[in-house]
Amino acid sequence: MRQKIYQIDAFTDKIFRGNPAAVCPLEAWLPDELMQNIAKENNLAETAFYVPTGEEYLIRWFTPRVEVDLCGHATLAAAYVLFNLEKHAGPAIRFYSPRSGELTVTRHDDLLSLNFPSDTARKEEISFALSSAFNIVPLEILKGKTDYLYLFENEEQIRRIIPHLDCISDLDARGVIITAKGNEVDFVSRFFAPQVGVNEDPVTSSAHTLLTPFWAKRLGKTHLTALQLSDRQGQLSCTYLHDRVEISGQARHYLTGEIFVD
Repeated sequence: MRQKIYQIDAFTDKIFRGNPAAVCPLEAWLPDELMQNIAKENNLAETAFYVPTGEEYLIRWFTPRVEVDLCGHATLAAAYVLFNLEKHAGPAIRFYSPRSGELTVTRHDDLLSLNFPSDTARKEEISFALSSAFNIVPLEILKGKTDYLYLFENEEQIRRIIPHLDCISDLDARGVIITAKGNEVDFVSRFFAPQVGVNEDPVTSSAHTLLTPFWAKRLGKTHLTALQLSDRQGQLSCTYLHDRVEISGQARHYLTGEIFVD
């Protein structure tokens, strides 16, 4: 079997920045085990697989270890592939995820915008197990649908923080988002998810479904600028739409290839 594969750098206007994702266009679903093995072999944070069906595309996402409920940067990468490399016509793409429902991506010149369901956070007591995840105790800890959200004092703490990955791995969540008010943007963040095989994700738009409502309410504004402070870094524009959020960014084409599977 020969399978086409693309690699796209998402949430950046430069190659080698943002978050790389693999994208595999399919005519029909491959066996789950094979898709998981492809993602493991790719060894990227996420591999997206999509199948056209009528006027929309079914989409699924795999880390090297597990299938996940939602991945924003790989959805952005899949949309980039469809718009620029697979001849999708029109300014919008409608994806459907069996785990996350309808996900729309629209194109405005070079900018791609994801429309995702909002996540809401509830405040958690700062227990010893939760505070042990980093070398600094946060101001607040909250929890959304799949992730913990740690609030810190400033951007410098986010840049210099030391994660204790073994402690993070023991938490009952997909991962941990850390955040603070930004110096030149509205907020900054980082994301750690060793539970799903990603020690630190370069750019995590799914985390911004929780970050956007949190900061929109805290700062009293609906349009926000964001920077994820991984080594590769990523720039995002976020709009709070109450039950939905719009997360926008650019992407760049890095690789086109073929997978050969017996």
